Amino acid sequence: MAVTPRTLARWKQENRPIVALTATDYAFARVLDGAGIDLILVGDSLAMVALGHATTLPLTLDDIIHHAKAVCRGVQRALVVVDLPFLSYQIDSAQAIASAGRILQETGAAAVKLEGGYPQLLDSVKRLVEIGIPVMGHVGLTPQSIHQTGYRQQGQDPAAEAKILAEAIALEQAGVFCLVLEHITADLARRISQQLTIPTIGIGAGSACDGQILVTHDLLGFSERQPPFAKVYTDLQATITTAACQYITDVFQNAQVKHPDFPEVKP
Repeated sequence: MAVTPRTLARWKQENRPIVALTATDYAFARVLDGAGIDLILVGDSLAMVALGHATTLPLTLDDIIHHAKAVCRGVQRALVVVDLPFLSYQIDSAQAIASAGRILQETGAAAVKLEGGYPQLLDSVKRLVEIGIPVMGHVGLTPQSIHQTGYRQQGQDPAAEAKILAEAIALEQAGVFCLVLEHITADLARRISQQLTIPTIGIGAGSACDGQILVTHDLLGFSERQPPFAKVYTDLQATITTAACQYITDVFQNAQVKHPDFPEVKP
């Protein structure tokens, strides 16, 4: 059966871990869904891993809708959540509704995700939930605020801890069905997960969260910048490089031509 926000809520009560990964296209989505991944996020990290940008900030709403359409075509079971890109929801609730509405209407995704927990954003969350759009929250390290926070771990002092905890509680009260906790201390993640009734999904936040998510390119060893908290399960970059080099060798050997740039490839 298809995974829904209610499924995640039930799994938290059952103490059943939630397993999530990102996808940027049909091929990755089809494989991850077939493997049994519960939640697939079309994250704004695709700006870096798929489009080559240095940060998530250049990603547009049209960009992510294009990728989310492809991802949704490859998914039958997993819950598909799509990030709202930078400046597609921060102005006011009307903008957030218009952007989230486009995503659900044009892609077939079931929910959207947005970053932060400041008062104006909470109003947007409430309005989205009121009109029937499921919302996932995101606190801790928020990549769309990277020029302000950097990539360092968040919540390392009492004031920062209190702020993140307050944002998490406020987001639950505003109506988010799930909350991503990114790169915060394991103790803070444990406290948040225990206090909230909604599931928490950790990324670099320890093992006490109700679920875990990674950027799939990081898991596969296919990223240019590997986060310190991301375990590499295979070296896909080396695998593809080896395959490509073997293909080059075969083509030149079959043609009985010496490669002009790689003398070791002999005809």
